[in-house]
Amino acid sequence: MKKLLTCWFMCCCCLLAKADEVSVFKALVGRVLPGYASQIEGRLLPAAGSDYFTLGSEDGRIVVGGNSANSMATGLNYYLKYYCHTTVSWYAEDSLAMPASLPAVDKPVKVRARVRDRFFLNYCTYGYTMPWWNWKEWEHFIDWMALNGINLPLAITGQESIWYKVWTRLGLSGEAVRHYFTGPAHLPWHRMINIDYWQGDLPMSWLNDQEELQKKIVARERELNMRPVLPAFSGHVPQELKGIYPDAKITKIGAWSGYSDEYAPSFLDPMDPLFRKVQQMFLQLQNETYGTDHIYGIDLFNEIAPPSYDAKYLRRVAAQVYGTLHDADPRAVWLQMTWLFWNERKDWTNERIKAFITAYPASHSLLLDYYAERKEIWQQTDRYYGVPYIWCYLGNFGGNTMLAGNIEEVNRRIENTLQKGGRNFAGIGSTLEGFDCNPFMYEYVFEKAWDIDTHKNVAAWARHLADEHVGHADAYARQAWDSLLTKVYVRYASPGQSPAINIRPALGKFRTYYSNWRQPYSNMTLLRATELMLRADSRRPAYEFDVVNLTRQLLSNYFKDVFDDYQQALAASDFARMKADEFTMLDIIADVDRLISTQRAFLMGKWIADARQKGATEAEKRYYERNARNLLTTWGEKASTLNDYANRTWGGLTATYYGERWRMFFGAVSRAFLRGEQFDEAHQQAYEADVTEYEERWWKDCIGHFSPTPSGNGIDLAHELVAKYRERIAAVDSAGAK
Repeated sequence: MKKLLTCWFMCCCCLLAKADEVSVFKALVGRVLPGYASQIEGRLLPAAGSDYFTLGSEDGRIVVGGNSANSMATGLNYYLKYYCHTTVSWYAEDSLAMPASLPAVDKPVKVRARVRDRFFLNYCTYGYTMPWWNWKEWEHFIDWMALNGINLPLAITGQESIWYKVWTRLGLSGEAVRHYFTGPAHLPWHRMINIDYWQGDLPMSWLNDQEELQKKIVARERELNMRPVLPAFSGHVPQELKGIYPDAKITKIGAWSGYSDEYAPSFLDPMDPLFRKVQQMFLQLQNETYGTDHIYGIDLFNEIAPPSYDAKYLRRVAAQVYGTLHDADPRAVWLQMTWLFWNERKDWTNERIKAFITAYPASHSLLLDYYAERKEIWQQTDRYYGVPYIWCYLGNFGGNTMLAGNIEEVNRRIENTLQKGGRNFAGIGSTLEGFDCNPFMYEYVFEKAWDIDTHKNVAAWARHLADEHVGHADAYARQAWDSLLTKVYVRYASPGQSPAINIRPALGKFRTYYSNWRQPYSNMTLLRATELMLRADSRRPAYEFDVVNLTRQLLSNYFKDVFDDYQQALAASDFARMKADEFTMLDIIADVDRLISTQRAFLMGKWIADARQKGATEAEKRYYERNARNLLTTWGEKASTLNDYANRTWGGLTATYYGERWRMFFGAVSRAFLRGEQFDEAHQQAYEADVTEYEERWWKDCIGHFSPTPSGNGIDLAHELVAKYRERIAAVDSAGAK
C-alpha cells in the first residue's frame, strides 16, 4: 500500500510538473505571439540526457515539444526563423512581422543541444544597455533569452539593496553607503572593484525599485528553466568600514583608468576573518530575498593587480574565497570571467593561472573563456587544466556601433572546441558589453549550441538570415548577406571601435586612446552590398534596420576619406578645398544623424528619457540624465582615459556632441591658417583644452533636447543618401586603385 501511495504521489508530481512546463511555454507564446496562441501547442517530452526540441503539425496546429519550457521556447524560435522567416528582436518595443497564416511543418523535426550550458551577459551590459530598464523591457528580454536557448544568465540587478543592508548592519550610516555606490550606469564597474563614489549618493528609491525588479527577473528566469548567476562577496568594501574595523586588512587599490584617487576602491583581504563574516551575511540576505540556484559570480582581480602574483598566494587566496562561499552554501559553484588572463597576460602566466583556478574542486567551478573569438584561453592553458569552461563570443565593447564580427572564424573555433575542447568544455555563451548594431551575430552564436545543420555552413546561414530579415527568399538580399558575411564581417570587435565621426579630431593620428576607426574591407565592397540590400523587396522592421545600419556605416567610412583629403588640402595650403571638404563632412554628420534617427535603437533621446523616468523628482531626473550622458561621452572625469570608450552613432549624440567637436576643430584650423600659422602641437592642445570643457558641459549642463521616438522612414532615406553619395564614394575607390 505504501508503494502504491508513493507511486501515486510521484505520478501526481510528474503531471503537475508537465502542466507547469507547458503552461509556462504557453504563457511565453501568449506574450510573443498573442494572436497565434491558440494555434501553437506545447508538449513536454521525457528527459533524454541533453536538452532537445521537436516540431510537427497536427490538426492545423503547430506542435512544439521539448524536455523543458526552455527547450520548447528554443523550438518555437527555430520555427519562427526557419518556417515563418521572421526575427524576434531583443528589444521590447520592436514589432514582430508574421505571415498571414502559420506555415505547416512538412516533416517532423528533432534537434538536440550540443552543450549543457548557454551563458549570456556581461557585467558591463548592465551599464551600457540595461541600467534604465523596467519590467516591460526585462520581461521581453527574458523571453528572447529563452527563445535563443539561454539557460545561464548573469543576474546582478538589485544587489545594491542587499549590500545596503549588509553595510548598515555592520555599522555604516545609510547616507555613507549610498554615497559609496556610484551612479546607476556606472554600477557594473563599482561591482567589479574598479570605482567607488563616482556620481554617488544613489537614491533610496533606486535601491527599492531595483530590488523589486530583481525579484521578478529571477522568478521568470527560473520559470523558463534558467539558472540565474547571482553575485557573491569579492572583497570590495567601503573605505569607511576601516573606521569600524580598524584591524581589518582593508587597503585602497590604485585609481583605475584615469580616475582621481578619491574614487579608488577598497579591498578586504580574503584572509581576514571579516571576509567570511561579510560573505555569510551577504549570501544569507540575498538568498532570503532572491533565492538561489547555487551559482555565484566572483571576480577578484578584474583589471586590478592582486596583492601578490606569487603562485602560492594565488592558490591560497582562491581556496580561501571558495571556502567562504562553500561555508555559506555547500552547493555553491563559483563562476569567473577569465578576461584578466587575456587582458593582463604578461602577469597571468600559466603557472599562476593554474594555481588560481585549480585551488578548489573543479566540480564547484565554471570559467568563462571571455573573448574567445580573438583569443581562446583554453588553447593556451591545456583546456583550463580540467576546470569546466564556456566558450564565449564577446563581439561588442561599450555599445559601439561598428560593423564587426568574424563569423567564419567564430564558426571554425566553436566547431574545433566541440571536437577538441575536452570533457570539461561545458557550453557556449556570449559576453557582449552592450547591445549593438550586429544582433544577428548573437543569434548565430546561440544557434551553434544546437545541432542545426544550417549554421555549420556560413554561406547557407547567410541565405537563411537574408530570408529571415526580408520575410521571403530574395535574390538581392541573399547576395548582399553573402557579401557581408564573407567580406565585411571578417574581424573581431575591438575596444573603442568607432567611425571617425565619433572620434575627437586631430591631424595625423587620432589622439584619444580608444580611437579604432579602421575597417577590414573597402568601402566600395560595403557600397555594393548596401545597393544589393536596397534592391530587395521588403518593408519589414528587421530589413529597415539592416539598410539603415549599412548606410550609416557606409557614410561614416566615407567621412574618413573626406577628412584625409581635408588634411592633404591643408598641407597644400588649398583653403578653398579645405572649406569644401569641411562642408561635406558637416553635411555627412547631419545626414547620418537624420538617418539613424529613424531607428529606436539608435536614439540618444530614448536613452535619456528612459533614465529620467527613473526619477521621482526633477532633481532625481536630472541626476539620472547626467549619469546617462556621462557614460556615453567622457565616461568619467574629463581627464579619464576612457573618454569615448562607449561612443556610439546615435541620433542627437552625433549631431550635437560629435558634430560640435568637429565644428570646433574646423574653426581652430581655419583661424590658424588665416593667421598664416601652421596648426601645430600647441594649436592642437589649445583645441583639446576647449573641447574638453565642452565635453564636460554637454553632460553636466544637459545640452540639447532629443526626441525619444524615431522619425522618418529609414528605407526611403537610405535610398536617398546612397544615391547622394554613391558617385563620390566610387570616385575615392577609383582614385585609390590608381
